[in-house]
Amino acid sequence: MTKFGELISVAKPVLIDFYTNWNDRATTIDTLRNVAAALGNNAKVIKIDIEKNEILAEALHIKENPTFMIYKNGEMLWRQTGHKDAKNLIETVLEYV
Repeated sequence: MTKFGELISVAKPVLIDFYTNWNDRATTIDTLRNVAAALGNNAKVIKIDIEKNEILAEALHIKENPTFMIYKNGEMLWRQTGHKDAKNLIETVLEYV
């Protein structure tokens, strides 16, 4: 996997879904696909498995999942834990485009 700093150090918003396989609803995958399709080239949408990236999850104090974050130019601009629908995620990301 690319280093986290490289993923978040871009000029467009990066929406990250921190998840675990044992608690990832099938609808979450479809939700993120819809978000990515709606945002097109305006933003990146990334899923990161907490169990495969334990050190990163610990460094970011991720205690529950899903945890969503938006980064832009290396700075965290937004964070929320709990399921969100595609419409809300799209609207939130667009605030940072």
